[in-house]
Amino acid sequence: MELLLSPEIWAAFLTLTVLEIVLGIDNVIFISILTNRVDAQYRARARTLGLSLAMLMRIGLLLSLAWIMGLTRDLFAIFGQGISGRDVLLILGGVFLLGKATREIHNSLEFSQRTEDAPSLGSAGFYSVLMQIAVIDIVFSFDSVITAVGLVDQVPVMIAAIVVAIIVMIVASGTISRYIEAHPTMKILALAFLLLIGLALVLDGLDIHVPKGYIYFSMLFAVLVELLNLGQRPPSAPIKLRRAQLGDLMPVDTA
Repeated sequence: MELLLSPEIWAAFLTLTVLEIVLGIDNVIFISILTNRVDAQYRARARTLGLSLAMLMRIGLLLSLAWIMGLTRDLFAIFGQGISGRDVLLILGGVFLLGKATREIHNSLEFSQRTEDAPSLGSAGFYSVLMQIAVIDIVFSFDSVITAVGLVDQVPVMIAAIVVAIIVMIVASGTISRYIEAHPTMKILALAFLLLIGLALVLDGLDIHVPKGYIYFSMLFAVLVELLNLGQRPPSAPIKLRRAQLGDLMPVDTA
């Protein structure tokens, strides 16, 4: 009851909730792009499950703070630079994002000899997308949990802020996903954001810290410029980007 009546706790809760939403923007973008690859009937479910996974992982990490602190201890050194378990996860997650975003850009813009309007991924692709979301959720959850621990020392408050933030992101993810899919330039811009975030994760893992404010400001500036561009263009049918397919992994038979 004391927690509910404390103005300081409510201020910390609101601040942490806003920060969790801001830090979750990159996760929502990644999930929106991935889920647009599956059949329309699976997309809302995939977004909800993906963000629910993120929530469960963040809560699980909060409840295992001793393990998280253990990840900050150096495991080995490279050229005199200590590398901890957290650093390894950040580097691997960053490399995964760089590779994934690059491949998504390639598959969206490079036309193959297959038809452009190939069918979306089915149920098999649904589970593949969920696995990819789970992998990157682990990396994104570290920033969220570290931020929460730095602001609040009450675990129930941290969990409540994470749950509220995820609910907000689930509600907004459908609109974001549809907007990105309807505007090809925004999709490429979103993929460029993922490249930027992936590079920042790798640098962070190497103890080269890029202030998050610079990253989010550049993202906001680019989005505002593109929104102005979209508002000045005459109404016309947008160019339809090619949808990534499982078959993109298979060689094309040119015989």
